[in-house]
Amino acid sequence: MAFPIRIVPRYRLILRYDIRADVMDSYYEFVMNEFVPSLQSMGIYMAGVWQTAYGSYPNRQLEFLGDSREIFREVFQSERWEILEAKLQTFTYNYDRKLVRYQQDRFQF
Repeated sequence: MAFPIRIVPRYRLILRYDIRADVMDSYYEFVMNEFVPSLQSMGIYMAGVWQTAYGSYPNRQLEFLGDSREIFREVFQSERWEILEAKLQTFTYNYDRKLVRYQQDRFQF
């Protein structure tokens, strides 16, 4: 039996973007089968997904948590991240990436 992975979150990676309508199915397949599992294997764990229903913000926000700034530094400097981020951007526009200190029980953007 696999046990859940426990971390003490210190940083939150926020990805915001709009999804291109013409690649919606391919986007979902990539995010669920490649992007999220790859980040988790590198020590960054999905914490939430938000959909903007109203306003002039990107329609999607993904949030990932990590327990140290060093983990994010290593990931961002890796060739694997460069490939994943570039592929994600082929499905999106208005892409923005931000790393912030984790604040518990707060929506951050």
